[in-house]
Amino acid sequence: MSFFDDLPEQPARPREPQPAQPGWLGPPSDELPGIARVGGFVHKDSRTVVVLKLVEVYSTGCMFDLVWSVRRGTESDQEWREMVEESYNHPRSSLDTRTGLELGVAVADGRKAVAAIHGPAAFEDAAVTGPVLTTLGGGGGSNNSEFVQFTGRYWLWPLPMEEDITLVLRWEALGIPESSLVLSGEQLAEALAGVQKYWDQ
Repeated sequence: MSFFDDLPEQPARPREPQPAQPGWLGPPSDELPGIARVGGFVHKDSRTVVVLKLVEVYSTGCMFDLVWSVRRGTESDQEWREMVEESYNHPRSSLDTRTGLELGVAVADGRKAVAAIHGPAAFEDAAVTGPVLTTLGGGGGSNNSEFVQFTGRYWLWPLPMEEDITLVLRWEALGIPESSLVLSGEQLAEALAGVQKYWDQ
């Protein structure tokens, strides 16, 4: 007999249904997204670059995968350390969107949304009509004495249906003026056709 054979069994736990997640909070957890290859430079100059690598399209919205990179110029060691620190783009309050990287989207009918950390958490889901742009954090980065590079992910809800959308950003502390990139609604719609559910039922 094994030492472990006569241990008492854990009592059965009741299965608890999971509450439905509001659509604006993030992508569905049971979908393989379609990929829209609509990436490009949102901003580019001799020192700073902000790139949209790709867009993951889900049935309810889409995820923007951004990369920003800064090359060192004539900054002193202290000035460069401050620039690296700024480039981390640390999460801030959802009420404090005008610091660090400002990111927004404009849809075809004139509505717009600006990225916040928590989204419209103060409202009931039924009252949220969108568009909503939510910051979902970064995917890491790197830096040294010559360059810094980081990534960020942003969730747009609901998914614009076959309409072009404009991604707009500004980062005053890094000297990045208001810049934009138009994303093809047709390509987003094509990627939507590639979304796959994890489970058949």
